[in-house]
Amino acid sequence: MSDFAQSDIGTTFDDGAAGQLSTSEFKFVSIPRISVQAFCVDSRTAETIQNSSIDRRMSKTHTMVHQGGILAAVETFQSAATPNLLIVESLSSPQEMVEELDQLAEVCDAGTNVLVIGRVNDVNLYRALIQRGVGEYIVGPVDIAQIINTIGQFYSDTEAEPFGRTIAVIGAKGGCGASSVAHNLSWSIAKTLDNDVAIADLDLPFGTAGLDFNQDPLQGVMEAVASPERLDDTLLDRLLSKCNDRLSLLAAPATLDQTYDFETDKFDQVIEVMQKGTPTVVLDLPHTWNGWVRHILAHVDEVLIVAEPDLANLRNAKNLVDSIGQLRPNDAKPYLVLNKVGIPKRPEIKPDEFSSALDVVSLASMPFEPALFGTASNNGQMIAEFDSRHAVAGLFEEIAAKVTGKAEMNQKSKSLFASLMKKVRK
Repeated sequence: MSDFAQSDIGTTFDDGAAGQLSTSEFKFVSIPRISVQAFCVDSRTAETIQNSSIDRRMSKTHTMVHQGGILAAVETFQSAATPNLLIVESLSSPQEMVEELDQLAEVCDAGTNVLVIGRVNDVNLYRALIQRGVGEYIVGPVDIAQIINTIGQFYSDTEAEPFGRTIAVIGAKGGCGASSVAHNLSWSIAKTLDNDVAIADLDLPFGTAGLDFNQDPLQGVMEAVASPERLDDTLLDRLLSKCNDRLSLLAAPATLDQTYDFETDKFDQVIEVMQKGTPTVVLDLPHTWNGWVRHILAHVDEVLIVAEPDLANLRNAKNLVDSIGQLRPNDAKPYLVLNKVGIPKRPEIKPDEFSSALDVVSLASMPFEPALFGTASNNGQMIAEFDSRHAVAGLFEEIAAKVTGKAEMNQKSKSLFASLMKKVRK
């Protein structure tokens, strides 16, 4: 009897039941182009895995979901090659499950990772499965976040640099200050959080990042997308303009000598190369709605909507929130930043009423400070550079901590079962 390929992956057990992750608890994993086949007994498990397969984190995978448990998989792979990842579900007793898995091991190809979903939370069962080379065993019922995170752990390289977190900033209405927020956010991530960050100015005809950062690069975004077959870390480094020791800029051409109509996935490779070299990537999106903007919003890790507190911004922000929710059904809703709050004599919607109408988390209400923002912009400085003690600088620092996850760094305590698993493996 042959065992499965051995894999060492930490458990996702709770004390007495499977750990259930909410959609806001996704880990930022990169799942490569792999084949996945699942053999499920419970229709709810099959539906969950099918829904997981269309999530943006698994967009590169080829996933097939079948009814039938371990024995159905045994029958299938007697005459077919097993996939990169095989998921099997069993509602059997521990003894029956182990016997069925022994049969599966006889037809399982070397290099195939095996994930088992069961209903029995038992240390001895877990130990028996791990000894047989099962990559992971989780207790059902499972949810989408749990499936995606577990699959991601099979293919994560613990020694590799973190795969960059992408943050898209888009305005609800032209002139609301989304670019100013994106630029100051990037600076705060770099300087106050001591985190390397790259910002891409994707407002190609009218982008202002070069002006705001007092940079005049000869090359930028257009050169990066011009030759996708040549784009790598080395070429990107030549195209990035260094704003400070931790902040790099991929500038927009800011010219009108051409139109900027692109295929939907035109910027995918640029963003992926930026992610591989930088822990945080900020994308300053234009106030427009086309295929490539929609595509970027569907695939980034975080979306930040900037709006002013008036009716037109509320309507547009509501449309954005609803559309983005359809594009990314398994993700948390976009964050909101209200800008230019308190313009004299302008009727405004109260910040709490604005965010409540959208049912989103508001990270900050930026006061209307034309002299502060105008002078900093004219100087080619960020707010914290011009006046580090100003309250607005503190607001940008708070936003930076939230969208990068620095505000949520408290480690969750390990469950009793996870502790037992650690002892079992010693």
